Amino acid sequence: MSYGIYIGKNHSSTGHAWLAGYGDEPSSHWLEIVPRRSHPDTATITVGMTPEADLPGRLSTIPQVAETARHLRVSYSYYLGAPSPLTNGGLNEHGVAVRDIWAPSRPELIALTPAEQTGPNYSDLARIILERAHSAREGVDIIEDMIATHGYSSYGGNSHIIADTDEAWVVIEFAGGLGLWVAERLGPDSIRASRPGYIGRIPMEPSEDFHFPSHFITTAIDRGWYDPGSGAFDVNAVYGDGKGRWDGVQWIETEMQARAARAEKISQPDVIWAISTEKLTGDTAGYGQVVPLLDPSDDALRLLWHAPVGPVTAPLVPVFIGQTDVPVEYGLHRYLKTGESSRFLDHRHDDEPGRISTVPQNREVTRSAFQVQKRLMHLAFRLGPVTLRDIRAHWRAMEAGLAEELPDIVASAEILMAAGRTDLAAQALTRFSSQALSLALQDAEALSAAYEVLLRNAGGLKDGGSAMVPEQIW
Repeated sequence: MSYGIYIGKNHSSTGHAWLAGYGDEPSSHWLEIVPRRSHPDTATITVGMTPEADLPGRLSTIPQVAETARHLRVSYSYYLGAPSPLTNGGLNEHGVAVRDIWAPSRPELIALTPAEQTGPNYSDLARIILERAHSAREGVDIIEDMIATHGYSSYGGNSHIIADTDEAWVVIEFAGGLGLWVAERLGPDSIRASRPGYIGRIPMEPSEDFHFPSHFITTAIDRGWYDPGSGAFDVNAVYGDGKGRWDGVQWIETEMQARAARAEKISQPDVIWAISTEKLTGDTAGYGQVVPLLDPSDDALRLLWHAPVGPVTAPLVPVFIGQTDVPVEYGLHRYLKTGESSRFLDHRHDDEPGRISTVPQNREVTRSAFQVQKRLMHLAFRLGPVTLRDIRAHWRAMEAGLAEELPDIVASAEILMAAGRTDLAAQALTRFSSQALSLALQDAEALSAAYEVLLRNAGGLKDGGSAMVPEQIW
């Protein structure tokens, strides 16, 4: 399902906007820094759904652009049969951030979806925006062009929040194979949460703040889903699930509006709270991201704060566009990776490619940050609210310390860049981020070891019983 929240810059104590969220998938997750790449004129990329997907489709190829942007993203291996690797978005070197969020289409549209649908799927669109967009508005144009030119492969309806330093756009792509999509602009005074993505009333014609194809409203009229004499066109009521803003969305938007009304406005701890509160975040959250939509002196200094699982029990650590790599523990592992249950790291199966693991052995010998932090999450849930509070306090203190160090790290990198030593600047950024990520992993293991002893002594490791999890609004 996923969750995203955008905070316009007029509500921010630091004067810039924020985009934050997480993805909901029962899958492996890993952090990647994807370099800028050049591609030949004949280069193509494979997009779409396979016949095995929940809403089946057919893979196809579309042209690649001459150069793709450097970007940070979290990848994962499974959702409703869409082909791996998948991504819900991230941040690119041009300062464009993307969040992919489920947005269910009305049942009739899902039923209309062609069995051999083609064109980019939700993950393809997020990845293509990261690779190509120089602004949020260009991201909308890319989606429009992709759907018009190549079609769209749906798993039942989806949305994206695309943001830069100036604005953000909510874009909803509908199932049905009819080329239906709609985009709403969010400005500096906006606070918008998506879970699922929603757009309400829109004008009858496209405007500066609302974009949609020429057949968007007439399709609804022709199919009897909208009566022009009934009043305003409500996108969610006509093409979506008809539920409007879900309870969790209403709650978090109200909470953030109240924080924005304070003299101090919204700061980073508030944004972290919005995606780490146990009322919204639990086991389904595969990771966490908080992106400060900055306009730094150099693109290499753009960053996102990353948590390897849901930040309800995990810290967010800054990762820079300009750093060279991330610790291997945060990269791809076999843990929960789709298809690995029948594969081996064993030369006896070299003549059977389908039986050989897709994960290198030098990754498998390291710890998986995703797995380590999942263990801590469930220990916290089993031990209850006091443990959850203590773990949260520990990680929030770590984040505060990192935020305090960050200006000096950035200033040091800027000095090195001004001196022409971009290599040393990259080393400095990499060292700071990697040390923080590694320390977070060490702390998670130490906390897990201690809490397992407490749980064991309390008799909490006996088999049976239902899962103990915080009550969520969703």
